[in-house]
Parts: sequence; structure tokens; C-alpha cells
Amino acid sequence: MPLLLDTHALIWWFFDSPKLSRTAYARIAANQEPVHVSAASAWEIATKVRIGKMPLGRPLAENFAAYLQVQSFQPLPISIAHARLAGAISSPHKDPFDRLLAAQAQCENLTLVTADQAFNTLGVSILW
Repeated sequence: MPLLLDTHALIWWFFDSPKLSRTAYARIAANQEPVHVSAASAWEIATKVRIGKMPLGRPLAENFAAYLQVQSFQPLPISIAHARLAGAISSPHKDPFDRLLAAQAQCENLTLVTADQAFNTLGVSILW
């Protein structure tokens, strides 16, 4: 099943962080299935850079599309169906970025690569 990277998984991939699980790293590196990255991740990274929570992410925020292209990751735009489902998902989890990623994973039949246990309440297939 194609993958969708949660924002932290994407950052850990680009910065070669040991925080990325071995299982996730192996699946991404195998390059045997499409790896998607949401426009929501670009939004989240740019927001965190702007407010000072992620200063090391500035190069990624400023050159997001180029970083994806080098890795052959597929950009995933936000559609009306994604936005509608993100708002409608019944879950106590309120993070708008996570809700949007969950909706995209559901709509596009993608496995979400994430360490975030909050996704367990959002009805998505998870790889970690």
C-alpha cells in the first residue's frame, strides 16, 4: 500500500534522524511503493519555522518541492474531499494538521507513517 508521511516522519527522513523507526526507514528506502507528502506538511513546517519552533527546518520550508523531487516523493494536494472529511472525522483529537493527514490517508487509501499514537483515534492504517 502506498505511504503518506506524517510531518515528523518526513523531517526525520530528511535529517537522517534515528527517531525514524527501522521499519519505516526500510519501507521508504526500498522505493517499492509511492511515498506521498501532504501539502499540509509544507504548511505545518512553514508555520513552525515562522513562529520559531523549528529553526533548523528553514531550508526545508523554503525549498519544499525541491526536497520532495530529489527523493521522488509524490506531493499530495489538499482537496475539498480531504478538507471536508478532516472536519467531519469523529475524534477527540483536535490538531488540524493531523486531522487533515488522516483524512488524506483515508480518502487516498494510504498507510500513514507516524509515531503519533493520536492517529489511533482517527481511523487510519499506520506504519511505524
